[in-house]
Amino acid sequence: MLKDFWLFQRPNSTLQGRKQVWYWVWNALMMLLAGVSLGFLSLLYAYGNYATAMMRSYLEHPLIAFLNIAPVVVLLLILYGLLGRPWLSFLISSVVVWGFSLANYYKLRFRDDPLMFEDLKYIREAGSITQTADYDLTPDKRIWLGLICIAVGTLFLFFLVRGVPRRRVRIGMIAVGILLCATGVGVYADDDLYDNKTENFDYINRWSSTQLYLSKGFIYPFLHSITVGSIEPPEGYDEGAARELLASYADADLPEERKVDLLTIQLEAFADFSRFTGVEGVDWESAYGTYHALESESYTGNLITNIFAGGTVDTERAFLTGYTDLWNFRTNTNSYGWYFGSQGYTVEGSHPSYDWFYNRRNVNGYLGIPTYYFLENRYSELSPVTIAPDSILFQEIYNLYAANRDGAGGPYFSFNVTYQGHGPYDTEEVWRGDHYTDGRYSTETANIVDNYLGSVADTAEQLAALVDRLRQEERPVVLVVFGDHKPWLGYSNSAYQELGVNLDTATEEGFYNYYSTRYLIWANDAAKEALGEDFVGEGPDVSSCFLMNLLFDLCGWQGNAWAQATTDIWEQIPVLTSVGRYVQHGALTAELDEAGKKALTTYQNLEYYYGTHFQY
Repeated sequence: MLKDFWLFQRPNSTLQGRKQVWYWVWNALMMLLAGVSLGFLSLLYAYGNYATAMMRSYLEHPLIAFLNIAPVVVLLLILYGLLGRPWLSFLISSVVVWGFSLANYYKLRFRDDPLMFEDLKYIREAGSITQTADYDLTPDKRIWLGLICIAVGTLFLFFLVRGVPRRRVRIGMIAVGILLCATGVGVYADDDLYDNKTENFDYINRWSSTQLYLSKGFIYPFLHSITVGSIEPPEGYDEGAARELLASYADADLPEERKVDLLTIQLEAFADFSRFTGVEGVDWESAYGTYHALESESYTGNLITNIFAGGTVDTERAFLTGYTDLWNFRTNTNSYGWYFGSQGYTVEGSHPSYDWFYNRRNVNGYLGIPTYYFLENRYSELSPVTIAPDSILFQEIYNLYAANRDGAGGPYFSFNVTYQGHGPYDTEEVWRGDHYTDGRYSTETANIVDNYLGSVADTAEQLAALVDRLRQEERPVVLVVFGDHKPWLGYSNSAYQELGVNLDTATEEGFYNYYSTRYLIWANDAAKEALGEDFVGEGPDVSSCFLMNLLFDLCGWQGNAWAQATTDIWEQIPVLTSVGRYVQHGALTAELDEAGKKALTTYQNLEYYYGTHFQY
């Protein structure tokens, strides 16, 4: 009956005067309402499992709401011009907008990490992870609500909004949409607008990069993230001054008598929970006894990362390059891998998973590691399961070292990244059979923690076995081990909350609980004798980008000009993060003194220059 009413019919020549005007006003208003509603629906998923008060905060900040909704309206306008069918334009817009919003929603739930533009390069990886990992993709009430809204909206437009504009009008709509897109590029790339004019701190921790992102909705920060993937010169960058400063340091070769074999291992989500204060009812000794024994004969300390519960590649590439502001590596880029290669080292490594994870197959080569072993070219033949556990990986790390020792015989640098320890951890059962909690926690939390600690304990055992083999080597060997980030422990960090772990990064304890892991540097007797260092004791806190500087200092190596220049900066700011926190004069701070600011500016200028001027 409604469809027979003139307002809801397809346009025809019998509509004249006011009826024609109101007909097109109705169509325009309903399409505008459809776009606004779809943008509003996207905001419903933008905060993941964080407090629902975030949704209210978007509406309390009209600029944030506008910046999230406007692109949806423009998309709908362009599609309406192209297709001429209101319902089809809305449906396609919904698939695009809701699809991306849903991806962000699940990513926040699973990894406490938002969807950014750069992640589109890893769609294949994300699809594989959802198939191989135990992620629960069951739709919840919010997702069902979205499906219902899209279905109802499409049907409403199909039956009650039926205007098909003439070709000239549609061309004009497309032109206006494109003009709005071109105008909006500068708006969505504006860092001042993003960082200052859209502040929304009421319900978030401003020191959490994830929470900063979701505080601005989803579509707006996603579009802004398009500008994040490539390296940009720092404010006030002076290429000549950076080149002159780097040239003031003379590249130094490693002395032959001080060259040692160097094995480095980044452990997936490996962290020492026994260092948390106030957590009771967990048998730390059973979980960490072996690891603590290794620490007692090593040089150890806190490694401060830029990430939490995900983003493995950030820590590994910061370690390999000495950079804290990372970008998409698509060409040969200066790194320590290239430096060791220039010093006659055999440079290789392993990751017992797929070679397309974070595009390591290509990027590791760009960072000076020409030979790298993955699931496809080595570990699929060695592992009875899809991805090799540490028991296989650590054995192969030694086997590759031994093959070089018995073959090429020259010095050896190996960089390895484990997979064991990767979340999520089973909430239904303890699959290793070992229990570390005493029954005071919920079943879900106990199972998560027991599974995580079971993996940690096994990794420590495999590490101890590797150390025992290296202990017998006549060649000097130094082993560097570090965790990449704290682990995932339940949706919205539920297990951390139940354990009573402080993750408030506005506090010093919370910051360290959130961002710190441990590093361990061990040397066999031959290396201790060659380097004149005992490699025992508690070392300083150090950020991922400066861990190699610490290693060079222990080994008595000067290194190339980059290593020397950044060591001077490291000595002033031993912790330099991409989240705006530093350690200076032994204290965590967000505000550096004048000397610290000068050192930071110097570092940023050198980083950009060195990262964009390949020398090898």
